[in-house]
Amino acid sequence: MRTLAVVGGGAIGLAVAWRAAEAGWTVTVFDPEPARGASYVAGGMLAPLSEGWPGEDRVLTFGAAALAQWPAFAADLREIAGESMFVADETLTVALDSADVTDLRTVSDWLAGFGHDLRVLDRAGVRALEPALARTVRAGLHARTEPAIDNRRVLRALRKACSGIEIRAEAVTSLDELPHDRIVLAAGARSAELWPGLPVRPVKGEILRLRHRPGVAPPPTRVIRARVHGRQVYLVPREDGIVVGATQLEAGFDTAVTVGGVRDLIADAETILPGIAEYELAEANAGSRPGTPDNLPLLGHLDDRVVAATGHGRNGMLTLALTAALVPALLDGETSAIAELAAPHRFPASVMPTLQGGVR
Repeated sequence: MRTLAVVGGGAIGLAVAWRAAEAGWTVTVFDPEPARGASYVAGGMLAPLSEGWPGEDRVLTFGAAALAQWPAFAADLREIAGESMFVADETLTVALDSADVTDLRTVSDWLAGFGHDLRVLDRAGVRALEPALARTVRAGLHARTEPAIDNRRVLRALRKACSGIEIRAEAVTSLDELPHDRIVLAAGARSAELWPGLPVRPVKGEILRLRHRPGVAPPPTRVIRARVHGRQVYLVPREDGIVVGATQLEAGFDTAVTVGGVRDLIADAETILPGIAEYELAEANAGSRPGTPDNLPLLGHLDDRVVAATGHGRNGMLTLALTAALVPALLDGETSAIAELAAPHRFPASVMPTLQGGVR
């Protein structure tokens, strides 16, 4: 009997635990607050194409592979939970000024070189898709293959998928104290506390949940992304309204929601979708996303016993399905070209000396 400890019970940890149990491991998950943390505070965008930028070729390749894993993964979760994980089928990134329009064309041209066809729409084209958007929107980049999921539905489904797995609501302070044959480190932004040298840091993100009220214009049917006064903002549909996010702050493990963060998110969102002023402010929350220096996660062996599954940053939901597929294979000594893009040994200080040249 092969025993596995998964340290971290957010979406990544639960998904890895589920798939590892299916592969024959006897799994125990450790987390003081399972299904919470950054996974609970997410927009759920699956947008590796429209969020890309020239030069980020490795991030694009990994993200596109991650997106391709989602249909089958979501179908499995729907079978378990009895509800769809998806809340939108497309993404529309809009531009408010000429510089932003130029950026949309730059991204479109770059993506075309990788075989991804994202059309740049003029003002009329944007309004034909989403007539409630502000008249100041000048153009849009239409990503027809970039959906969004409801992160909390996913978490509920993963808890059901892990119903036969032991989940201990307790913190791990030392990996050496765990008696299991193998360990998956999926502790998000706190992973470096358990493995010093791991290049994972907390990046604070504040989000709002706005509830639709009777008589008020309905939310967009697509994910809407924009840049307002140099700040990124997104609006993601939900069954009862919209998620608006997200600030990105290097603030350590501070997860207090600030007045300034709420003010900026509301102001920026209203610039894009004026009708949200009539929505109910239902929730303001913040989480610590696990960032890495190159915006790719850390997936792979740290030593002969410990495998990292962390550092997913703001793309935790996007890369969830791929991570859940790759980590059980890594536990069995298998690797792939896509897994190598996220291998921890690209940061030599994070792995044991014997693994710095690659996994044995």
